Amino acid sequence: MKALVYQGPGKKQWMEVPAPQLLNDSDVVVRVDTTTICGTDLHILKGDVPAVSIGRILGHEGVGTISEVGSGVKDFSVGDRVIISCIKSCGHCVNCRAGLYSHCLGEEGASGIGWVFGHLIDGTQAEYVRVPYADNSLHKLPEGVTDIAAVMLSDILPTGFEIGVLAGHVRPGDVVAVIGAGPVGLASMMTAGLCGAATIIALDLDRGRLEQAKSFGATDTVVSDTADWKEQVLALTDGAGVDVAIEAVGVPETFAVALNIVRPGGHVANVGVHGEAVTLHLEELWIRNITITMGLVNANTTPMLLKLVASHKLAAERFATHFFTLDQMLEAYETFSNAATTKALKVIISRVG
Repeated sequence: MKALVYQGPGKKQWMEVPAPQLLNDSDVVVRVDTTTICGTDLHILKGDVPAVSIGRILGHEGVGTISEVGSGVKDFSVGDRVIISCIKSCGHCVNCRAGLYSHCLGEEGASGIGWVFGHLIDGTQAEYVRVPYADNSLHKLPEGVTDIAAVMLSDILPTGFEIGVLAGHVRPGDVVAVIGAGPVGLASMMTAGLCGAATIIALDLDRGRLEQAKSFGATDTVVSDTADWKEQVLALTDGAGVDVAIEAVGVPETFAVALNIVRPGGHVANVGVHGEAVTLHLEELWIRNITITMGLVNANTTPMLLKLVASHKLAAERFATHFFTLDQMLEAYETFSNAATTKALKVIISRVG
């Protein structure tokens, strides 16, 4: 089969590789019908995730059709259409029992990390992928939910909701600022209304993305490189700052923006994946009673979000802006990597035939 293989920082190759095989009774093999590219894939290619070894097939998002089923799998059969969650879950370790699937202790990956696809085991940017712990790591697709909508539930929608909105403790009436109008930031904007946010402010350097943000739930937009950006944000509050600041980029500058605009007693929810150290000025922050959270998605809200997508309460397909076939994987990466020019949000990469 063909797959996108990591060849070291800055290097990748669409190449022929062995097809995956069932290794454990709890495994299935899924024919990948639709996949996409995440900002985390770009971090890997920059060398920000050293646990990814040369030769690893990248990708952790996908929708497909089960082609093989291990003898211990109870809930899925050959031919089922499924969402592949970016987080695997053995379902029985102490962390999984607590709902902390992001730190599944199951042997697969052997690291206490639930994110294994394209990280510790081969991922979804391929014609086929092996899925461990299938009964707890897949979601059946109901009729009427398209692959395009469903692939957004592999990662970005649960990540934006859980690590941004829920971790930020968004409450009815809150003013929420989202720094970064990329796919995950937009997912936070789209789902902040589920918790009753009254005002959702999108901040970004890219005016085009800010225009897009208005269709994802943003009530107001601020270009973050203008001289008075902070004053613009404060003017949309009572002057004290926002209730919740969601950082969705992953660089020191945007984390500082979040800290600068949150009110005393507010929450900063860090969603972005950071590849370099951030200075935390506790000598200034301690007196402001700010809560700072961060983390890896558990994906335990995926079933609920899937119901909202199926009932057309969340327009997940709106994230899709560019479309490719699997053999155009490198072109898809080029488009996604240059989003400021191409205006790409999520690229859709689909099987032909």
